[in-house]
Amino acid sequence: MDLPLLSSLICVPLIGAAFLFTMRGDKETVDRNARQVALWTALFNLALAVVAWMSFDPSLGHMQMLESHPWIESFNINYNLGVDGISLPFVLLTALLTPICILVSWTSITKQVRAYMAAFLALEAFVIGVFCALDFVLFYVFWEAMLIPMFIIIGVWGGENRVYAAIKFFLYTFVGSVLMLIAMLYMYQASGGSFDIQHLATLNFAPEVQKWLWLALFAAFAVKVPMWPVHTWLPDAHVQAPTAGSVILAGILLKMGAYGFLRFSLPMLPEASAYFAPMVFALSVIAIIYTALVALMQTDIKKLIAYSSVSHMGFVTLGIFAGTVESIQGSIMQMVNHGVVAAALFMLVGVVYDRMHTRDIAKFGGIVNTMPVYALVFMLFTMASVGLPGTNNFVGEFLILLGSYKVAQMPTALACAGIVLGACYMLWLYKRMVFGEIKNAEVKVLTDMNLREKISFAPLIILALLLGLVPALMLDMSAKSVQAMVDNQKLKYQLEPAELALATQLKGVTK
Repeated sequence: MDLPLLSSLICVPLIGAAFLFTMRGDKETVDRNARQVALWTALFNLALAVVAWMSFDPSLGHMQMLESHPWIESFNINYNLGVDGISLPFVLLTALLTPICILVSWTSITKQVRAYMAAFLALEAFVIGVFCALDFVLFYVFWEAMLIPMFIIIGVWGGENRVYAAIKFFLYTFVGSVLMLIAMLYMYQASGGSFDIQHLATLNFAPEVQKWLWLALFAAFAVKVPMWPVHTWLPDAHVQAPTAGSVILAGILLKMGAYGFLRFSLPMLPEASAYFAPMVFALSVIAIIYTALVALMQTDIKKLIAYSSVSHMGFVTLGIFAGTVESIQGSIMQMVNHGVVAAALFMLVGVVYDRMHTRDIAKFGGIVNTMPVYALVFMLFTMASVGLPGTNNFVGEFLILLGSYKVAQMPTALACAGIVLGACYMLWLYKRMVFGEIKNAEVKVLTDMNLREKISFAPLIILALLLGLVPALMLDMSAKSVQAMVDNQKLKYQLEPAELALATQLKGVTK
């Protein structure tokens, strides 16, 4: 009997989280054991994810490693799991970032360590469930369940305004999800009583119905990306979250919204996706340029990187709704790239915050004199964020622009301004923090990265360079699945009406 890999990837972290609460002893012993158990559980799950990757056949465009078991038979709700070239990269990324998050928190988290580690393992399980679920109800359960551990991580271990940020994060994402629930129930009725995602993708909903369903799903997915103007929860959540919370938030949770567009909006509602594409182009361009300008004005390092995340995800939504093979593949790759680079940038913030307990950019300067290894790693991920050729972000952004230009020249041209602005705020941040003379006495006594911190960064450094130099490792994985989706749904956009609608929308925004 074959090992149910996908179920194992979901269950192993949950078992590890439950086991943590069975440990007994004094606080010091329990905390030490909790860290070790959480790390080894996450590493074991990473090994399972690697096995899943090795078992995956990239030459096939359909779902693989399928699992199906009856769940609530009276309503035809099943426990259906599977992955394709679109979802597997995010399963791998989740499995990679979780042990890194545990290492990042090794010494910075000192209160309720067992609960903290359990929350991260539960979060890993629920997020992997989102990417593997092939039943809409199962997807929705995992989608909502992940709010609980993330809410706790921000609300318990966050900064001074952690409760406000946690509640804002929960309310924004939960309200949008309620509309997704309504769309799910309508699809269930219209399909004759099926929640099967693959079956729903074969149905042809009426164009007017598609528009309403698309808007309901858009409310859930746009908040999670997050798209402008529903992005305001993200900077607060990032600033208040502990370092590992920001890593998992930027690295994985933002990708769930874009994944929803790829799994539901485009294949199930192609006509509505084409109809609303100009609106998405407009919102994406505004996000790319506006939040990049806002990032330039920040004095808090975390806020700057948080706004840069919104800007970078604007490229992703632009590429998804351009609907070409190149743009969609570029968006998938860019999501993975952003997960690597943004995670590393937030970890870099955490390294200096643990030493100085401030995120004020003005308090730094001259770090290269006391932390040369840190400065070198910071430079690599600054260049990756900018999209320097040879780093991973370049490939994703280039493919998005290449594919999007075929159907939307003006939005693509405007999006290029975001690349220039991105270089401005990242290089300016690096200059203010790393170069120059040491003006703060605290900077003079900083110690460079220790072995644990170097080990945490090592896999991200390797991926940033490897995916930049050998992008086929990622592109080949998703190629057939993306091609199958585009071919089956015939996602074609009429250039002139889209351009005209975009111009009208931009004109309305500027008034």
